[in-house]
Amino acid sequence: MANILADLRSLMSSHSPPLDALVVPSEDYHQSEYVSERDQRRAFVSGFTGSAGVALITKNEALMWTDGRYFLQAEQQLKDGWKLMRLMEDPNIDVWMADNLAVSATVGTDTWCLSVDTAQKWERAFSKKQQKLVQTSTNLVDEVWKSRPPAEVNHVIVHQLKFSGRSVADKLKDLREHLKQGKACGIVITTLDEVAWLYNIRGSDVPYCPVVHAFAIVTPVSAFFYVDKRKLSSEANSHMKENEIEVREYDAVSSDVIHLASNQLISSLAKKNEAEDGHNLIWVDPRCCFALYSKLNSDQVLLQPSPLALPKALKNSVEMDGLKKAHIRDGAAVVQYLVWLDKQMQDNYGASGYFKEAESTSNKPLKANMKLTEVSASDKLEEFRASKEHFKGLSFPTISSVGANGAIIHYTPDAKTCAELDPNKMYLCDSGAQYLDGTTDITRTVHFGKPSAHEKACYTAVFKGHVALGNARFPCGTMGPTLDILARLPLWKVGLDYRHGTGHGVGIFLNVHEGPHGISYRPPPRNVPLQASMTVTDEPGYYEDGNFGIRLENVLIVKDADTEFNFGNKGYLEMEHITWAPYQRKLLDVGALVPEEINWLNAYHFQCREILAPFLNESEMTWLKQATEPIGA
Repeated sequence: MANILADLRSLMSSHSPPLDALVVPSEDYHQSEYVSERDQRRAFVSGFTGSAGVALITKNEALMWTDGRYFLQAEQQLKDGWKLMRLMEDPNIDVWMADNLAVSATVGTDTWCLSVDTAQKWERAFSKKQQKLVQTSTNLVDEVWKSRPPAEVNHVIVHQLKFSGRSVADKLKDLREHLKQGKACGIVITTLDEVAWLYNIRGSDVPYCPVVHAFAIVTPVSAFFYVDKRKLSSEANSHMKENEIEVREYDAVSSDVIHLASNQLISSLAKKNEAEDGHNLIWVDPRCCFALYSKLNSDQVLLQPSPLALPKALKNSVEMDGLKKAHIRDGAAVVQYLVWLDKQMQDNYGASGYFKEAESTSNKPLKANMKLTEVSASDKLEEFRASKEHFKGLSFPTISSVGANGAIIHYTPDAKTCAELDPNKMYLCDSGAQYLDGTTDITRTVHFGKPSAHEKACYTAVFKGHVALGNARFPCGTMGPTLDILARLPLWKVGLDYRHGTGHGVGIFLNVHEGPHGISYRPPPRNVPLQASMTVTDEPGYYEDGNFGIRLENVLIVKDADTEFNFGNKGYLEMEHITWAPYQRKLLDVGALVPEEINWLNAYHFQCREILAPFLNESEMTWLKQATEPIGA
C-alpha cells in the first residue's frame, strides 16, 4: 500500500501541470453508487471497500472521507498512512482542500468520475485561493494498478413489456415532451439505471445492479445508445432497430456530445432537422460526469435534474403488481431461511431457539462439522431465494452480521475472516434479491438465546419507530425528510439514534437504491415530494459499537389515503407494506407497546400467514403460525 501512494505521488510530481493533490472518487464514469470491480479505484488505493467515500492524496497526507454508515468499517480497513475523515464531524473535502492546500494549488482528478455538481462546488471553494481543479492526462490510479481487472463483455438483456409495463416508444414520447417544454434540442443521459429504464434493457456489468455500461443521447427525432457493441445479441440489436435507437460505440459519446452542441448529430434514422426554432439547449443532469459537461458551453446547457428520474420512481400498474409478487416470493424465502436457521442453532449449538428464552450452555457447535458462519448462513438464504421464480441474483451483498459485527452498518462478511454464529448474540441480516419483476430489500434482527433487557429495549425502540413511519398519513407535497423524525423519536426519547437515512426508493429489477426521493435527516440532492406509486424503505436501526446492531426494514408503497377531511384540498397519502416476514416477539418489550402498535403487529402477522401460506410446506407453516401468534390472544 505504501508503494501505491509513493507511485501515485511520483506521477503527481511528473504530471503536467504538477499536482499538489489527487482526488480518487468512488464513482465510475456514470457516477454510480456501486461500481464494477475494475472501477473500484478508491478501494484499490486505500483498502476501504465501502460504497461511499472519496480519497485525497497530497504530497504528505492520505485522507479518506466517508459517512456514518462506514466509520467502523473504514477504521478497520484503511491501511497505514491513511486518516479517516468523518462526514458531518470533520470539514468536508472541498473545505479541507481550500483551507489546507497552498494558494494556486493544482488538484487533479479524472473528471469522468466526478459529477458536475461536485466539480462546481469544489471550484467555488477553490476560488478564494486561486486553486485549480484539472483533468489528469490519464487516470493515474489506472497507471499504477497493474492487476486491474479487464473489462467484461456481458450481454444486454431485453426487459420484456410484461415486466416493464411501458414501451420504449411511450417513454421516448414523454421524454421528448419534456425536451420541448425545456426548449432543449437534446439530452445526455449518463446514469446507468436511467439508460436501462428508458430503453427497456438490463445487463450485468455491475455486480448486484442489472445495468449496462452505456450512455444515451435523445433528441426530438433521434435516439442513440453508446455501448460496447459486442454486448448486443441479435435480440438486443433487433430491439434497438424496432425502437429506432441507433447503436454507437461507447467511446463515441465524447465526440457526439460536441456534435449535438453544434447541431451536427445526425442519426441515419432521422428524416428532418434536429432542432426546432429556439430549441438549442442541451439538457444535462447535475450528476453527469464533468468531463462530458466540460465539452459544452455552459450557456448552452440546461443543467437540471433528469426528467427520467421521477417517471422511473413512479411505478406503473404492471410494475406494482410484479413488485408485490416478487416480495411475496422473497418473503417466503426469508421465512424458510429463519425456519432453517432456528433449527440449525438449536441442533448445532443447543440454543433455546427463535421462540424460547434461555442462554445456551455453549457458543461452539456441538459437533465439529456443524459450524455456522455469517457467510455459510447467508449462502443458505441465497439458496432459498434462488429456488424462486424469476430470480436473477442478489440486489446487494448480504449483510449477515453477528454480535459486534452488526454494529458495522454496511458490514460485508468475508468467508476467510467472518464470525461464527453465536446463540447468545444478536444476529442482523439485511438482504435482498433481483427478480425479473422486482427488486427486494429486507432486514430482520433476531436472537436465538436469551436477549438482555437492554437489547430488548433497543429493539423495541427501533420497532416503534418502524411502525410509526409505516403508519404515517401525510398531505400530498410532503418531503421524505419531514417524516424522518417519526422513525427516530422512540430512540431519541432514550438518547439513542443511528447514522444513516431511514428510507430509499427501490427499483423494478434495477438498483436497490433509487431516487430521486428518500427519507433521511439530510434531504437528498434531488429531493422531491413523496407521491402515490413510489416505493420507499422503512429502516430505522440502532448500533452499539463493539456489542450489537439492530435494524428492521420493509419496503413500502406510497398510496392515496382515504381521510375523513381534506384540509386545503391537498389530498393525503399513506404507505402500504409489501414485505412479508415476522418480527421476533421475544425481542419486544410488549409492556412498552401501545395498543395501536400491538394491533398493527397482530394484523401484519396475520397477513404474513395468509399471504405466504401457498409458498411454504407444512413444517414451515407450523413455524410461521407460532412466529405470528397474536399478542394478547
